[in-house]
Amino acid sequence: MPSGNILVADDDAAIRTVVGQALTRAGYDVRTTGAAGTLWRWIEAGEGDLVITDVVMPDENAFELLPRVKKARPDLPVIVMSAQNTFMTAIKASERGAYEYLPKPFDLKELLAIVGRAMSEPKNKLRAPEPEDMESMPLVGRSPAMQDIYRALARLMQSDLTVMITGESGTGKELVARALHDYGKRKKGPFVPINVAAIPRDLIESELFGHEKGAFTGANQRSIGRFEQAEGGTLFLDEIGDMPMDAQTRLLRVLQQGEYTTVGGRTPIKTNVRIVAATNKDLRVLIQQGLFREDLFFRLNVVPLRLPPLRERSEDIGDLARHFFVQAANEGLPSKVLEPGALDRMKRYKWPGNIRELENLVRRLAALYPQDTISEQIVVAELGLDLASGAPRPTPPSGSASLSAQPVSSDESLAMSVERHLTDLFKTHGDTLPPPGLYHRILREIEYPLISIALAATRGNQIKAAELLGLNRNTLRKKVRDLDVRLMRTTR
Repeated sequence: MPSGNILVADDDAAIRTVVGQALTRAGYDVRTTGAAGTLWRWIEAGEGDLVITDVVMPDENAFELLPRVKKARPDLPVIVMSAQNTFMTAIKASERGAYEYLPKPFDLKELLAIVGRAMSEPKNKLRAPEPEDMESMPLVGRSPAMQDIYRALARLMQSDLTVMITGESGTGKELVARALHDYGKRKKGPFVPINVAAIPRDLIESELFGHEKGAFTGANQRSIGRFEQAEGGTLFLDEIGDMPMDAQTRLLRVLQQGEYTTVGGRTPIKTNVRIVAATNKDLRVLIQQGLFREDLFFRLNVVPLRLPPLRERSEDIGDLARHFFVQAANEGLPSKVLEPGALDRMKRYKWPGNIRELENLVRRLAALYPQDTISEQIVVAELGLDLASGAPRPTPPSGSASLSAQPVSSDESLAMSVERHLTDLFKTHGDTLPPPGLYHRILREIEYPLISIALAATRGNQIKAAELLGLNRNTLRKKVRDLDVRLMRTTR
């Protein structure tokens, strides 16, 4: 049966009672207090084999107490509890030397398991200094799914382990990769992202490893690759599932040997980078199809991290929407808030585009509507939903100008089609007018299929697509990102 003395500190008497009784039943001797000062006196006197403490206490914050505890008794495990369930709370707990972080409310079985592990394997690892900017909030959400992500990230911050981030498009994989870098041991080094899917297949090796002058036609001078740019920092390989086989082989060699050669070069170059990869595909399926190397998968999948789609964390939508409204206001757009009905409707929406779709919606709402409070009707119109059922409409939604709901005749021009749909739209409103912002909604509905079809016609070649559309390549890239246009590639 377990044994040992545990000190519990929380200003909530109910929590002290519940936690204390659970630990006592498990066989531990327990002392409880509602003050950080009392807890510190016990620790200073050498009492306790483990500490469980809340963050916010009446007399002192646990994050201010933790450094003193770790200095006085570095082998004493401290488990931090908090109702402030944010990413930065988990990071602060890790950086201050906590053994584990538990968001409230928590499962008592999970707490007992953590206590058992901590009591059998006391932690005395040295922690890195506190990050300089602890007030920024790179990740938003307090849902149980995000709490698991925060705790995993906190454990990974002071390691160089390779991380594989999986998740649907728009779930924030690059944000997580940046958080790993910005709050980790390599934060003073560069963070270099590369979207494998956006680079022509015949240039990917040159992009990664660089090339020598004369290595191929057009190589008029030596060029450094992303590995060299990321030296001492983090290399983020986004959409790794789209990497060609030849490049996969070279990447595997780098991971195995810690060195590479440039395209056209002969001298091996040592590399010191942390690899974080991401994909929205199932790499195991690609392995079965012969499109991805199994040995490379195991090299990259050292620490798998799955980001949940937004539909699995609907309780975070309110926090995310407020966060994006604040961002929009900081950029000069009018400040907005959501009425309860609008937020409820957003929570019931499936969000196929995930957080990116939510962010784009919030920016549209801030830019296009004069109201300070966004109503449920406006949200329904922008999401293309039926007001009564909440299901997607097969016909143009109220307040929106869908240009694809009805078939058009083969001799109908685009202008005629737009005019016909707009006429139908105004008829549905009778004596009233559609919500403001009609001009931008029309442009948005035309822009997505135009860019998507142009990319499909050029087989995903953004240079050719930009030329076809008459756009600057950087402008096209931004529109592809903002509109969340999927880059479909086909083989001849």
